[in-house]
Amino acid sequence: MKQYYKETNERNYILFLIGIHTGLRISDILKLRVRDVQGWNIILKEKKTKKYQEVKMPSELKKAIRQYVEDKPKDEFLIKSRKGINKPITRKRAYEILREAAEYFELERVGTHTLRKTYGYHHYKKFKDIATLQKALNHSDPAVTLIYIGIVQDELNALQSKIDW
Repeated sequence: MKQYYKETNERNYILFLIGIHTGLRISDILKLRVRDVQGWNIILKEKKTKKYQEVKMPSELKKAIRQYVEDKPKDEFLIKSRKGINKPITRKRAYEILREAAEYFELERVGTHTLRKTYGYHHYKKFKDIATLQKALNHSDPAVTLIYIGIVQDELNALQSKIDW
């Protein structure tokens, strides 16, 4: 999907990259402005929890954002709508953008949380550190995090496939 967005729409590519590289909620991604991504860290107050969150951008994301924001005013929304003057796209439009690509690739169950879940899933698979991931996703319980990123379902599926009647 990453390559699809890279080839079809730069704004949507940046939306996708931010989601899979930071684990931020779509509501927080959509309120980001150019000034919020000038350094290596994105610092924001989460819309849902009202807690402050700081996320370091990996090199791939930082490089793409650096190119994307070149010559853009600092107060411009990063994921800007074509409608209105300097307004972000809506959550509904973000969902539609993700669904269009999902349909193109014949994927099911893709939505705005998919980016965040993808980040969490890959983070867990690489580091096996549920406590840090729980903190990064701002979840209250590690069990919630494991369910959220699909690890519990993966384990259930693996066990189910081993039952031999």
